[in-house]
Amino acid sequence: MNRPLSLRLDGMRGRVLGAFAVALVLHAIGTALIPGYSAPFAIRAMLVIAALLAVASVGQTLVVILGGIDLSIPFVIGFANVVAAQLYGQGWPFVLVCLVVLGLAALIGAANGALSRGLNIHPLIVTLGLGMIVQGLVLIWTKGFPSGSAPKAVSAFVSIGGSFGPLPVPALIPALLVLTVLIVLVLERTPYGRQLYALGSNPGAAPYALIRPLRIWTVTFAASAVFAALAGVLLLGFTGSAYGDVGQPYLFQTIAAVVVGGAALVGGRGNFVGTLAGVLVLTEINTLLIGLGFQPASVQAAFGAIILLLVSLYGRERHFRTTV
Repeated sequence: MNRPLSLRLDGMRGRVLGAFAVALVLHAIGTALIPGYSAPFAIRAMLVIAALLAVASVGQTLVVILGGIDLSIPFVIGFANVVAAQLYGQGWPFVLVCLVVLGLAALIGAANGALSRGLNIHPLIVTLGLGMIVQGLVLIWTKGFPSGSAPKAVSAFVSIGGSFGPLPVPALIPALLVLTVLIVLVLERTPYGRQLYALGSNPGAAPYALIRPLRIWTVTFAASAVFAALAGVLLLGFTGSAYGDVGQPYLFQTIAAVVVGGAALVGGRGNFVGTLAGVLVLTEINTLLIGLGFQPASVQAAFGAIILLLVSLYGRERHFRTTV
């Protein structure tokens, strides 16, 4: 017997609250086992790392709600990181640099969505292929040795030791809170948000509701690439130098954050608040494992195990349209 829609939504809220609860439990464990785990500087560091992951996960959230997946995110992050550093190092105004980088990223993302939907090719293949092309072009351009840096204002924006007015956190944290409110409003109060959920819930019926699937796919993947590029620029300020592979860890983490936050890989369910909860869980896991002395390879293996576990739990669910 199919479950009513209200029960499905209650289940979604329960998963989001459960993810936040897991993050709190993990933090309590870290505080008990690792000296200084809850020190002010350590908390600020975790918040900044989580915020960077959250920005990179915005697009993955939208794409997963649509019923797709975006594997080009780490490549776009690296592309934006290197290109922004190179252009700024050549004397370009940083505002113009950002416009160029975000514009190119939007074109990459739009191509991902248009090819996936227009040619009926699984986005996993398209996004991975285009992402590798982008990475290759960047390597050719820089000859494998990127240079340049970020303006001091960007570094201060993401600095762990920075503050925003009376708040003892860098401006990145309140900016993320504002971004979260805007994304929630877009998803819940705009035609685009309603069409995104409708298309993810029932792709076959969406055209009868005057929804244009190609347009939604193109816009959504373009947005995903723009947020990935934004994360790449912020990472440039965070690390202080360009690095083409800086986005590689975000391939696993953006997917895991979205799924931990309660989104369904089959589409039609999810929200960015849930993704934030997933981001906090992953950040706590990462910090806890490193604090306990695990090597980076072991931490990466743990993320992989988490993804497999979550996909086995959530990825096999029936599509939303079969349960209402």
